[in-house]
Amino acid sequence: MNIIKNTSLSRRTLLRGVGAALALPWLEAMQVRKLLGSEQENAPSKAPVRMAVLFMPNGVPPKKWTPEGEGAEFKLSPILEPLAAHQKDILVLTQLWNKNSDSGDGHYVKTAGLLTSTTINKTVGVDLNCNGVSMDQVAAQKIGHLTPLPSIELGIEPVAVGIDGVVGYTRVYGAHIAWRGPTSPLAKEINPRLAYERIVRAGQQGGASLQADRSVLDMVMEDAQELQGRLGANDRRRVDEYLESVRALEQRMERLASTQGDPWKPRASYDGMAKPEDAIPKQHLEHCRLMIDLMVLAFQTDTTRVATFMFGNSVSNINFSWLDGVKDAHHSLSHHQNEEDKLRQYEIIAKWHMEQYAYMLERMKSLREGEQSLLENSMVMFGSDLRDGNAHDPHNLPIVLAGQGGGRITTGRHVINSRNTPLANLYLSMLDVMGTPVEKFADSTEKLALEA
Repeated sequence: MNIIKNTSLSRRTLLRGVGAALALPWLEAMQVRKLLGSEQENAPSKAPVRMAVLFMPNGVPPKKWTPEGEGAEFKLSPILEPLAAHQKDILVLTQLWNKNSDSGDGHYVKTAGLLTSTTINKTVGVDLNCNGVSMDQVAAQKIGHLTPLPSIELGIEPVAVGIDGVVGYTRVYGAHIAWRGPTSPLAKEINPRLAYERIVRAGQQGGASLQADRSVLDMVMEDAQELQGRLGANDRRRVDEYLESVRALEQRMERLASTQGDPWKPRASYDGMAKPEDAIPKQHLEHCRLMIDLMVLAFQTDTTRVATFMFGNSVSNINFSWLDGVKDAHHSLSHHQNEEDKLRQYEIIAKWHMEQYAYMLERMKSLREGEQSLLENSMVMFGSDLRDGNAHDPHNLPIVLAGQGGGRITTGRHVINSRNTPLANLYLSMLDVMGTPVEKFADSTEKLALEA
C-alpha cells in the first residue's frame, strides 16, 4: 500500500491504526506556494496523576481577573465567578510571566512558547523552531510508555496556513502549544469522532486488531522511507522524526501484547461516553464540551495521563455573538482600546471560558477512584498566553491550577508571587508532581511552592 502518491502532499495524510490518527510532520512539500512572501511507576491499585492544560487565546480584561485577598481568604473576581463551586479545588496564581515570549509580535511568539518558555524563531515558512520541548511533552516522554497514548492534543480550530502580514510570522505557530521537539509541533485533533476513536482504539488489546495494526505500521514505514527519496534535506529530517513516533507506537504495541509482568489495562470502561457524530459540531459550546468529555474519558480510563486543549488558535476570531450581550468576535474585542462596551463583551467571553473549565472540574470531581476523585488525582491548568489582549502583555498571566495532584497540592488559595516570577517555575513544580522531575526547565529559577 502506498499512502503517498503525489508530489504535492496533503497535511491530512494520516495513519489510522494503533489507536492513532498519526499526522505526518509539517513538510515543505506541503506548503501552498502562493502564500509564501524519574519515572512515575504507579502500582495498579494506586491512581496515577494526570495533567491537562487548557489554553484560551487573546487574554482577559485585566481589571476583572485578579481575586481580592490572598491565601485561603480570597474572593473570586467577576471572571472567576463560575468557579465558585470549586474554589477549594483551585490555585489562582498571580504575577507569573513568560519572559522569553516578551518579544517579536503580538501573539505567535507567546502562543507557541507558552508551554516551552522559550523564544521561537521568526519565520514565514515551515522552518519552525520553538527552541525547546513543551512542558507537557517532557512529562509524556518520561511516562508515556505506561499508557497506550503518551499524550493527547485536542483543539477547536484547524491549523491556519499562510503568513500573518502584520507581524511576519507563519500562522502555523499559532495553532500549537505542544512541542515534542524544537521543530516538531504536535498536531491537534479537532474532530471529536476521530479523537474518540483514537482513545477507544488505543485501549483495545491483542488479537486480530493488534496484528492488523502491526501490518499498517509496516506499510507506513515503507511509505515514509520511500517518501524520503523525494524530499529536501529539511523534510527528510522531519520524516526521520516522524519515523521515531512510529517506532514508539511499535514499542507500545509490544507492551500491550506482552503476557509478562503487569500489562496495561483500562481503569474504567469506555462505555461512559457515547460515540460522537461524524461531523464536527456546528455549535461552539457543544464542540468544546465534547473535547472536554474526551479528555476526561482518556484520564478516567488511563489511556493517557497528559492532555492539552486549545479553545482557539492565536488571534482566534471565533464569533461569540450567540452569547447574550456579545455582538462581535473574540480577537476583535480583545483590542478593546479601553472602550467600556468592548471591555464588557470581552469579559463575557472570558467568563464563558471559565464556565467550560468549571464543567471539566465538575465532571472530574464526580468520578471516584477509591477514596479520591479523578480531580484530586490530577492537575488541570487553565491559562492564556497574554494578560491583556489589547496590550499583548505576557506579564502577570491569567493562570489557574485545579486539582490536588494526588495530594501534593494545597488548593483553595490565591497565591501572589513576587513580581515577574517565571512561569517556568510553575512547570518545574508540575513536572515534579507528575513524577517526572527535572533540575531546570527553560528560564526557571526554583520550584513554585504548590503546598501551603
